[in-house]
Amino acid sequence: MKIVFLDRKTIGDDVSYEKFDELGEVVIYDYSAPEQIPERIRDADIIVLNKMPVNEKTVGGAKKLKLVCVTATGTNNLDKEYLKKAGIEWRNVAGYSTEAVSQHTFAILFYLMEHLCYYDRYVKEEKYVNDEMFTHFEKHYPELSGKTWGIIGLGTIGKRVAEIASCFGAKVKYYSTSGKNHDSSYEEVSFDELLEDSDIISIHAPLDENTERLIDKTALKKMKKSAILINVGRGPIVVEEDLANALEKGEIAAAGLDVLSEEPMRKNNPLRRIKDSDKLFITPHIAWAAKETRQRLMDIIAGQISEFIRK
Repeated sequence: MKIVFLDRKTIGDDVSYEKFDELGEVVIYDYSAPEQIPERIRDADIIVLNKMPVNEKTVGGAKKLKLVCVTATGTNNLDKEYLKKAGIEWRNVAGYSTEAVSQHTFAILFYLMEHLCYYDRYVKEEKYVNDEMFTHFEKHYPELSGKTWGIIGLGTIGKRVAEIASCFGAKVKYYSTSGKNHDSSYEEVSFDELLEDSDIISIHAPLDENTERLIDKTALKKMKKSAILINVGRGPIVVEEDLANALEKGEIAAAGLDVLSEEPMRKNNPLRRIKDSDKLFITPHIAWAAKETRQRLMDIIAGQISEFIRK
């Protein structure tokens, strides 16, 4: 079996790929442009990729291709109808990043809620050196205990965030975007009630017809002025122009994002207008990227390939 990695850099070169060497000949490309794919996989049996497009144009000439492995949960880059017609199987991976994404959700929250950027800058600008008092609390912050945490999308990650938030003493409410995920441990509410009641809202839902542009100017105006919005789901769930306007007008207190509508961030992204780190904190799609998470992902993919070969 010849296994070709098309965009290894999206997983990192600090994880082990040894299990793949046991499965066949391995060829690794750090990056691939779509026009390079046909030649690079011409004699491949299995391809492993993250964001590369898989369709008749890119893989139609790969006559030996039997399996496509996506190193992610989302499979929007696959033309599944073509793959089915061509007799090519595909695999994706779910549930591998629950701990990392949940952890990053709280990292974003505490950065914003406790004004950590301000206090870090206060100390490093040496304003604390020989200050009048032992403490400085110019920026006030609340306890998480007793606050209402609204979760949009109570899947595996949403449930883990709910569990951790409860440990901090927060009251958890949730809105199921699909209407399929329910958990009697937490209060299920309507979308409007979640917007109106929540002090923190975190998004853990997939991008689909129920969630695209869900958080728009109408939704933002229903939120508390003191609310913090966190999106670690998918970028297009939030209308970025509306969010920028809401932050500028003080309609909500702050937003923390790990995902954007277009990635990498484009020059015309309206959120570039917001320079106040107390209002907006963006990380470059790293919530899933703990080293252990990425190694787990590779181990799962290797297991999928091994199972496919044995059958």
